[in-house]
Amino acid sequence: MAEIRIGIAGCSGRMGRALVAETLGSPGARLAGGTVSTASRAGGDLGAAAGLDPLGLAVGADPQALFAGADAVIDFTTPAATLAHAEIAARTGKALVIGTTGIDAAGAEAIGLAAKRAPIVWAPNMSLGVNLLLGLVEQVARALGSDYDIEILEMHHRLKRDAPSGTALGLGQAAARGREVALDAVSVRSRDGQIGVRPPGAIGFATLRGGDVVGDHTVIFAGAGERLELTHKAADRRIYARGALRAALWAAGQQPGLYGMKDVLGL
Repeated sequence: MAEIRIGIAGCSGRMGRALVAETLGSPGARLAGGTVSTASRAGGDLGAAAGLDPLGLAVGADPQALFAGADAVIDFTTPAATLAHAEIAARTGKALVIGTTGIDAAGAEAIGLAAKRAPIVWAPNMSLGVNLLLGLVEQVARALGSDYDIEILEMHHRLKRDAPSGTALGLGQAAARGREVALDAVSVRSRDGQIGVRPPGAIGFATLRGGDVVGDHTVIFAGAGERLELTHKAADRRIYARGALRAALWAAGQQPGLYGMKDVLGL
């Protein structure tokens, strides 16, 4: 079978470098190119930008050219860049895998419209373990009911810009689905000072930032006399790169639509 050409948006970032390495080592995938955010950062060798040996591929700054040369593009960049990439995917029909977090409701709507013309995989987290955790959280929330308080704790490295993390919000959505409520109606994002008693049915979020933590997430179900905790800890960004590449290889053969990792993994 022909190799799937993979483009990496944001190839010099933490996830971009991991994606370059993962693509190079994966059967069935061929690295088609990578882009950075501005022309001033482009022009160097893609391998060197990822901390690897030179590959003979130049780092670009034109996302149009990246999509033209790829069957699927993987994007862990910024919300503004991701929305621009979704528009290009819609125009070209090329597959797009989105791992960017911090996208607001208007951005989500724009991605949904783009997915009417291109296959787009968008997930709060690409790892197999986290996607299994999402399913477990929904099941436990449904089984335990509102007698158990739900708190979601996440920790990431000091350079992460958005909070709570996209994965934490995805876990909150899973818990809310289990309880058949809207997360926006029950979420509590911060606590400070004289806050009063905990509202019944609330889903709380706590955010920690520090060091080089790749990503830790714990969902706590606290009841009277007992507590159940479901935890996932990431030690290497390549777990996300592996999942994203798997999504890209899968999406390249799909019809237009908005997909999640459940579709990719067949969960």
